[in-house]
Amino acid sequence: MHRFLSFLLFFCYAVSAAGQSPIHVSSGTIERLADFPSKFVNPRTVDIWLPDGYTATKKYAVLYMHDGQMLFDSATTWNHQSWEVDEVAGKLLAIHQVQDFIVVGIWNDGKNRHANYFPQKAYALLTSEQQAFVTKQLQGAGRTVEAFQPNSDAYLKFLVTELKPGIDRKYSVYTDRAHTFVAGSSMGGLISMYAICEYPAVFGGAACLSTHWPGVFSLENNPIPDAFVSYLNAKLPDRKSHKLYFDYGDQTLDALYPSLQKKVDVVMKAKGYTTTNWVTRYFPGNDHSEKSWRGRLAIPLEFLLTK
Repeated sequence: MHRFLSFLLFFCYAVSAAGQSPIHVSSGTIERLADFPSKFVNPRTVDIWLPDGYTATKKYAVLYMHDGQMLFDSATTWNHQSWEVDEVAGKLLAIHQVQDFIVVGIWNDGKNRHANYFPQKAYALLTSEQQAFVTKQLQGAGRTVEAFQPNSDAYLKFLVTELKPGIDRKYSVYTDRAHTFVAGSSMGGLISMYAICEYPAVFGGAACLSTHWPGVFSLENNPIPDAFVSYLNAKLPDRKSHKLYFDYGDQTLDALYPSLQKKVDVVMKAKGYTTTNWVTRYFPGNDHSEKSWRGRLAIPLEFLLTK
């Protein structure tokens, strides 16, 4: 079943990345940067959501979100689901539950999504035999034809050294760590974790929903989760200046996550993280879908963007 899901997820993400349908939102406005250029990764679309009443006379925090084509308008997505970020964020802002912020939705690159989002330095901790295992697994799942090689370091360079400076110049935003956040689900959860660990001076918080700790689509003889734990042990940022949010369900692909998230939670506790700077939430009955992530998005938004 998980192998079938992996084929389906790859196909659907690739299709959604190819479309350029106009985005309709229930609150705020979308400004689209099509084919944003990069020296590090393929050009991609970026959708910027500005809340109702956006004005250059005040400053806004910035939330960078991955898989940007799935965030706003279910009429434009492959599965007719979206995070409905505009609706969730708009409601929180309307009741002054969070600080003012904008959302930068970075579209994924379809066939290169797995390589873009797989934490590269954690992958480097694997032996050559273990890396061969990863390649075989991902070839079987239709994620790669050649030997798998993550390029998430390049993706983060694009985000931090090319996209962020452009956002900082164009919009009335705070540019400091305390007002800069990153979020995503599944592989997008992994790259959000990786971003705050690799660039702790840039990102003050990360929301990692249904984080895909297996890296592939099976737990059997899988060395990847232990590599992620080792990486986190070495690279978790200072708890005094950072916040991390994790969550998971137990249906469809999320059924792989409960035992792995518990290992990550052990690391968080050992590093001194407490409820003031770290949250892990379990949602029984939730599956691996935008519908599930939409239903709980308000929780990490309130946690990261509290006034």
